[in-house]
Amino acid sequence: MATSDFVLGGLASVGATFFTNPIEVVKTRIQLQGELAARGSYVEPYKGIVQAFITVAKNDGMMGLQKGLAPALYFQFIINSFRLSIYTNAMENHWMHKKNGEVSFSLGLMWGAIGGIVGSYFSSPFFMIKTQLQSQAAKAIAVGHQHAHKSMSGALKEIYSKGGIVGLWRGSLSALPRAAVGSGAQIATFGKTKSLLMEYDLVHQPTLNSFCSGLIAGSLMSVAITPPDVISTRLYNQGLDAQGRGLYYKGWLDCFVKILRTEGIYEQF
Repeated sequence: MATSDFVLGGLASVGATFFTNPIEVVKTRIQLQGELAARGSYVEPYKGIVQAFITVAKNDGMMGLQKGLAPALYFQFIINSFRLSIYTNAMENHWMHKKNGEVSFSLGLMWGAIGGIVGSYFSSPFFMIKTQLQSQAAKAIAVGHQHAHKSMSGALKEIYSKGGIVGLWRGSLSALPRAAVGSGAQIATFGKTKSLLMEYDLVHQPTLNSFCSGLIAGSLMSVAITPPDVISTRLYNQGLDAQGRGLYYKGWLDCFVKILRTEGIYEQF
């Protein structure tokens, strides 16, 4: 794996994070709202995307929309360094090509998923801290378990002092389905869409072709990734008891079942 592929893959996503992090803050709050409560039985401080942006800005200040930015940058750099470099190397070494030389969509999906899984595992501590910082809010609009972290470095020290290395990787296995589905769907669909747009004479201009392909691939990824993303957010944000066990969920499957039973399938999306 070339070092340049690793570094460039990570840097490519870092810049965008400054603009997408406010969306992540709002998404995290909405995913935690009404945790394990029947629909209609709880107060909803966040009633929609636009209203949620305004609510966060009013109660937490404009900088509240950039909570968790530091760990978000680390997370994006690490996960994309691995997933893009692994996919690129697989492509260059023809590990996803058919005998006739064509790129196999299924193999592309597999290598995209592998890259996402590896990147997600190594970046897991930063995803956890990002989630916990983004969930912290003023009392009037607080949802989910409220951690008391002051900064990324403070969170790292606190989590490590209480649980060691294992504590930093708590919930990492729950993020693997999210990474496999999201990364596989996005990367493989992007390449396939580019080819189809060219093949059917729909979009030939290179920049526009890439833009349209990215838009389609990103949309498909968002739909596919939402249920496992909700589960990851809940697991990473939950508080721990004196023995270091989750207050609400034992693991990925337990979380899925409890959400389904108390909130219904709608809340998975």
